[in-house]
Amino acid sequence: MTLQVVLAIAVFVGAYVCIVVDRFPRAAVVLVAAALMVLIGATGGETMFYSGETGIDWNVVFLLLGMMIIVGIVRHTGVFEFLAIWAAKLMRGRPFRVMVMLVVITAVLSAFLDNVTTVLLIAPVTLLVCERLGAPPTAFLIAEVMASNIGGTATLIGDPPNIIIASRGGLSFNDFLVHLAPISVGLLIVFVVLCRLMFRSAFVFHPERAARVMALDERAAITDSRLLVKSGVVVGLVIAGFLVQSLLHVEPSVVALLGAGLLALLSRLEPREYFREVEWETLVFFAGLFVMVGALVNLGVIDALGTAAVDLVGDDYGPAAAGLAVGSGALSAVVDNIPFVTTMSPLVGDLVAAGGAAARPLWWALALGADLGGNATAIGASANVVMIGIAMRNGVHISFWTFTKYGLVTTAVTVGLSVPYILLRYYS
Repeated sequence: MTLQVVLAIAVFVGAYVCIVVDRFPRAAVVLVAAALMVLIGATGGETMFYSGETGIDWNVVFLLLGMMIIVGIVRHTGVFEFLAIWAAKLMRGRPFRVMVMLVVITAVLSAFLDNVTTVLLIAPVTLLVCERLGAPPTAFLIAEVMASNIGGTATLIGDPPNIIIASRGGLSFNDFLVHLAPISVGLLIVFVVLCRLMFRSAFVFHPERAARVMALDERAAITDSRLLVKSGVVVGLVIAGFLVQSLLHVEPSVVALLGAGLLALLSRLEPREYFREVEWETLVFFAGLFVMVGALVNLGVIDALGTAAVDLVGDDYGPAAAGLAVGSGALSAVVDNIPFVTTMSPLVGDLVAAGGAAARPLWWALALGADLGGNATAIGASANVVMIGIAMRNGVHISFWTFTKYGLVTTAVTVGLSVPYILLRYYS
């Protein structure tokens, strides 16, 4: 192991520790770490800004930017307040019922939208619901982002790692539905039960608050009906664009930016009115995180870990699939699952090419491990980072350990259930 590799690992671990202790601004930590990676020669300008494998994933950054602008404009219609009151009234002001409803909606939307997009849309509603009911928003936000990662596992377009796996493995939308949707539905049901246990202190019913909510007229919350109609049309077009983007060969980021530009023109709002809703710190954090991980990829650190795992596999594909699911879950807790899957998918592709049909379930093991493992820590998945950024902007602090103590339980249970699913379905 060279000195450069040792220094790069030290920088990555040091940055990770700083994020964990939560005493320094996240964006500042990753920017310093990214700069140190450049200073030690682990990465450079060209690899940071222009490499699709070891640089900043601009598709993710601009997807977030476009959707943040759209959400910022939609907020001016009052529709989030409308949905918050409607949801609370439908569930009679009972916090657990409201959580179940929001969790299920989030999971279903995440199956057909990118889970980051779903989080951006559902978080404002959640914050307003919790404010109305006097419920702690931390529990609701954490539950929803975990549900988005579980629901996003079900389809090709639900979670960014799935798109990478589909491209590498030549897998179709229907392949994901057939192989991953059944286990995703089962895991969602289990997760609802976990929510009842993990967040039980958040389900305090306040009759007086519930009564006030029941007396509200949700229709009065709509402040700009014309903008609401325009926003509905544009959001519908954006969603349709996400659903067919693979057929049109258009990146999701392009769809989001086109939608943001069109809605900005139609809204006639001053740019400052929606740009102030953009989570700039979150975007910077993502950029720095991609540089950090990209430096390790560039030096071959992650590739070496993956190769070592592949060498242990041999041709015994049942245990290999189980090990890949568990290992991917563990590594995706530490490294954002997008660059992790980008690195691992060629290795899995080689195994599948060598093993044929017997090795094909390795793709599903990788998807389950990476998608579900993203729930383990605050930086394990893109949606987690976005949700924490939204919470912080609204005065709700979710620390690394607060998220992780629930995330580790959720990941252990969901990945643990995925292993027998793989073994029983494909190797029994």
